Amino acid sequence: MMDIYKILKQLPHRYPFLLVDRVLSIDKGKSIRALKNVTINEPFFEGHFPHRPVMPGVLMLEALAQTAALLAFDAMDAIPDEDSIYYFAGMDGVRFKRPVEPGDQLILEAELMRMKAGIFKFKTRALVGDELAVEAEITCAVRAVA
Repeated sequence: MMDIYKILKQLPHRYPFLLVDRVLSIDKGKSIRALKNVTINEPFFEGHFPHRPVMPGVLMLEALAQTAALLAFDAMDAIPDEDSIYYFAGMDGVRFKRPVEPGDQLILEAELMRMKAGIFKFKTRALVGDELAVEAEITCAVRAVA
């Protein structure tokens, strides 16, 4: 389990872009399960959409990438520093299955498929309750800051 204070030490993201509230479980080098509480106070709901607020799909994918980053850092026994950055490198098989609305609790899951030379490939999905909201294979890379 990892609370918000530990997450803040691992991820460089801050409000309004930190999209992981808690890590529920982590199986070292294999998988992670985290959550994002979705509230009406999220700044993106003001314009997406005022008459029917829906969490943007790209932010659901970002939440999955942040979750995957936490798994990657744990797998490497590394704490990110100012000399490196974790980048999104690609997405495959993205499928949106249900809208995510204020009041939902988004359960974020990532499974490490492979890790080589700072490149990570994950199978990810986000659920609301038992319902699949989005799934994707995500590729990320850790690179030195020049």
